[in-house]
Amino acid sequence: MPVSNARPFPPAAHDLPLATPAQGAAEASTQLWHHVDAWFARPRSARSVVLWLSLYLALAANWPLWNELARIGGAPSVYLPSAAAMALLVVCGSVALLSFTAWSRWMKPLWFAVVVIAAIAQYYMQSYRVVMDPSMLANAMQTDAHEVSDLLSWRLLFQVLLVAALPAWALWRVQVVPMRFVSQAWRNALMLFAAVAVAVGGALAMGRELAPLMRNNVHLRYMMNPLASIYSASAVAIRPLFKHSRRLIPVSGGAALGASYAAQARPPLLVLVVGETARADHFALNGYARETTPELAARKVLSWHDVHSCGTNTLASVPCMFSPLGKTAFEARKDDHENLMDVLQAAGLAVFWLDNQAGGCKGVCDRVPHASAFDTVDPGVKSALCEGDECLDDVMLHGLDARLAALPAERRGKGVVLVMHQMGSHGPAYYKRSSPDAKRFLPECKSNALAECSHAELINGFDNTIAYTDRFLGKTIDWLKAQSGSYDPALLYLSDHGESLGEYGLFLHGVPYSFAPEVQKHIPMVAWFGDGMSARDRLSHSCMEAGLDTPLTHDNLYHTVLGLMDVKTPSYKPALDALATCRGAAAPSPSGRGLG
Repeated sequence: MPVSNARPFPPAAHDLPLATPAQGAAEASTQLWHHVDAWFARPRSARSVVLWLSLYLALAANWPLWNELARIGGAPSVYLPSAAAMALLVVCGSVALLSFTAWSRWMKPLWFAVVVIAAIAQYYMQSYRVVMDPSMLANAMQTDAHEVSDLLSWRLLFQVLLVAALPAWALWRVQVVPMRFVSQAWRNALMLFAAVAVAVGGALAMGRELAPLMRNNVHLRYMMNPLASIYSASAVAIRPLFKHSRRLIPVSGGAALGASYAAQARPPLLVLVVGETARADHFALNGYARETTPELAARKVLSWHDVHSCGTNTLASVPCMFSPLGKTAFEARKDDHENLMDVLQAAGLAVFWLDNQAGGCKGVCDRVPHASAFDTVDPGVKSALCEGDECLDDVMLHGLDARLAALPAERRGKGVVLVMHQMGSHGPAYYKRSSPDAKRFLPECKSNALAECSHAELINGFDNTIAYTDRFLGKTIDWLKAQSGSYDPALLYLSDHGESLGEYGLFLHGVPYSFAPEVQKHIPMVAWFGDGMSARDRLSHSCMEAGLDTPLTHDNLYHTVLGLMDVKTPSYKPALDALATCRGAAAPSPSGRGLG
């Protein structure tokens, strides 16, 4: 039978299976995905990758900057030109920065790291309204593991994935075209020059809008992402490289104990409590409507109403408040100086620094005896008061008699200054800073992502930390009273800085001092004097009570403690001693002039 070479007829159209709408949509989506994937997988130069990445970061990782410009500008017609100019600066700055990395496919991990840094920075700027200036990055780099855990959340992971997922896939797919070193180098240099030229040209063209904007809102420069984070981190990392050139300038020369020690019946005992993140306006002693400080009120302490910090973070404030230089000179110094602890020790007193912060004393206690409160704590106490190496402040009161007795007997016989550095109201996990029996205000925020809580819950959580500090200080005063048979006791408490709790959309602290809100700088300062200390210092309580509205700052601490402990030294300035006008048999009333 002959075989036919004829092709079979194709099936009729009505015999073909019909595609459903769902199948058609799926095929279209698949085709679209293949086109998109093919576009991303195209061979590109490293410079092209850098340019696209810079554009993406300007769009996806700078929402805090755009929102802040909208808030400042008001009407769109006002802020949109400024936003366009800032966008140009952000893109050009990113291109200029990343031009140093535009070499080969081996730069992909570095590019992705920049994206992750930008995503994390955006999250914290959005969530806590902070800016990425060098002081904020320095503070972050000194944060311990427990404080870091307080800042981690599923919201952070989601926000990072939201920003980083697309560039991660794009960087994985893109093929970076290799080039000879010399050819790549001059092209990168050209891109750097072009980016700088466009930025300078744009800034000059928009100078009328940008100049006043940047002059009146300095914080905007630290919101340009990722430029600000990389610049600030680099500044903090490079700074220690030049630390070897800083000398330690002695200020303890000539320190000696005053005449009151010659015939003293008992040595003085001062407990100086360095608070953490407490706000003056949340102390009932200062007029706050809530009863946050009943224990201190019951012990009839003195509370100054107008006291301001040296900085807005612990790293800036603690070294400054113990310095003899004062805020202005301290910030302008070129060398390190001895501090209050050095002078007290040089005068012959027993001094001891007890820390309940893993971040430590920021160098203040380096040359004097010091310890962490949780180093030798009893296991039973640790299980009750601590979570890992993070403890409630009451841990510092356990074993305090033994710590006092362990100080050198010869020095202890002259006098003692004990510094206790609190965990206090350290955020954002305020709920961890107070024990269950001290939580007077409920419900409180139980999240470290403060945006997840209502404002009332946030305030409750913070106020509970103040109530806990109140109880801690009350217990400390009671311990001091128990020492009255052997010592002339006194307590002085003041916080290192304040805290933002949503005012102006800001949270936490660390905003650069020049434009930080008042609540991050206005701090509580409280004092209690036992009868023995009042008598040996001849303190007039009526005089001190009349001066509670006198403006003071951290600058006063150094000189006030030296005056209180009757330590004579050339660096002491009576005008900065907050108690000088109230000391003496017939102490006059204060004039009311500012001492800070």
